[in-house]
Amino acid sequence: MFKRRINYRVPRNLLVLFELLALVLVFVYYKDDFNRNILMLGAALIAMIYIASFVLLRISSGDNYIFLIVTMLISIGIIMIYRIDPELGIKQIIWTGVGILLFFITYFIVKNIDGWRNWILLYGGASIGLFLLTLLFGNRIKGSLNWIVLGRFSFQPTEIIKILLIFLLASYYANHERYKRVQNSNYYLVGVLYLFIGFLFIQRDLGTVLLFYSIFSAIQFIYEEDRKLILYNALFFLISGIIGYFTFSHVRVRFETWLNPWIYIDNKGYQITQSLFAIATGGFFGTGIGLGYPDFIPEVHTDFIFSAICEEMGIFTGIGLIMLFLILVYRGFKIALNQEDKFFKIVALGISVLFGIQSFIIFGGVLKMIPLTGITIPFVSYGGSSMLASFMALGILQVASEDLDLEGIGDE
Repeated sequence: MFKRRINYRVPRNLLVLFELLALVLVFVYYKDDFNRNILMLGAALIAMIYIASFVLLRISSGDNYIFLIVTMLISIGIIMIYRIDPELGIKQIIWTGVGILLFFITYFIVKNIDGWRNWILLYGGASIGLFLLTLLFGNRIKGSLNWIVLGRFSFQPTEIIKILLIFLLASYYANHERYKRVQNSNYYLVGVLYLFIGFLFIQRDLGTVLLFYSIFSAIQFIYEEDRKLILYNALFFLISGIIGYFTFSHVRVRFETWLNPWIYIDNKGYQITQSLFAIATGGFFGTGIGLGYPDFIPEVHTDFIFSAICEEMGIFTGIGLIMLFLILVYRGFKIALNQEDKFFKIVALGISVLFGIQSFIIFGGVLKMIPLTGITIPFVSYGGSSMLASFMALGILQVASEDLDLEGIGDE
């Protein structure tokens, strides 16, 4: 339990005020052809966020700031998505409402069921089953075979496998004393990871490969006793990267456009150069909502929403977005450090790395710090699968945060 009672009321009220101002801003921008649905859905979402944070404070003794941070990220994302495409903005609001509901469902399930640390075979089997399901029934979209389409709806199984991977690693290292009696058990674990990566190579989903490897490396670096295995893993990843470069043409294209996109500005370098133009055009304070040209950037509502935010809301807002992720990851690491249960300690670490690395990869790609990948910013970019899976991960992190002594802003 908390040794100090934290007052969440002030930041919660400020968040609701920010969202109301955002709704007014959207109304002013679309006053000539304002859609009543957005008014109703926007008001319903604000009410849901307020009620959810109020209820969470009553039922959870953990760190409720992580939910408030995420709702701020969601608010910024919805504003930009609705400005780009009102229909997608309305869908994103609906996905957010479903995500908040799923957050509470996940929270109660994980909190009230025992034995999570003992189901390593379930996590591995379910992951392989989802990979096989994708290979058999998946659709290839934008070059990657990572979508399953069911009527009007589609989802990415890899979004669920991310969480299963974290649970698998946590289960192994939480029971390390038992598993290390099996000879070379740590090499079996590495073999399972590279089986997952092999599936991702077949699906040509190389952005998720980087994400999986980052999660595994972070947990392995802290908990693996065989330090040589960490070196072997890093070497194998380097070799895999080289093989991927020569095997997949789109990897070479992204690497070439990362090194010098300007010589390919009229074709394969168009997306990244338009992104850089948009960020530069926005300056510190932005052009203003509706006064920029984010539509010039292909896939702006998913991969490049950060560029659109910087163009119309300014670099300061972009910096604020990055800082919100830094605070979220910081509090996740703090949860991991203070958690006494080893399984949930590792789970909290894995989810924090997931949020941190996923956001860094897309921020770095958009800013031309690293080659582009086809992943989205959690809670900000448009997408139902990503939103729901991220809320599930947040619900698990909420459980891991309980019975902790968290000191921070808002202590009384």
